[in-house]
Amino acid sequence: QVQLVESGGGLVQTGGSLRLSCAASGSIFSINRMGWYRQAPGKQRELVAGITPGGTTNYAESLKGRFTISRDNAKNTVYLQMSSLKPEDTAVYFCNTLPSLYVWGQGTQVTVSS
Repeated sequence: QVQLVESGGGLVQTGGSLRLSCAASGSIFSINRMGWYRQAPGKQRELVAGITPGGTTNYAESLKGRFTISRDNAKNTVYLQMSSLKPEDTAVYFCNTLPSLYVWGQGTQVTVSS
């Protein structure tokens, strides 16, 4: 059974930083592009960033320069370093393959206060 477990969210002030982690089942991690997604209240889930097994990255245009996705293939973990956070970054953050193929985990809540 594929499992995706996100962690690292929390409450942070505007301008602050957070690092999210996602532990994924090894069976899917090594061969799939992985992505971080987010869903704000009342909005659809959107793609934040993606990374290939080889480390090539892509980002939502509006987030370039503030968010950095990375992965540790040995630990089956993908990370999202977020900096210069804004209130509009408030959302539940999820990871999944890219495109999303598996049941979503519970996500991790990120709240940015103004």
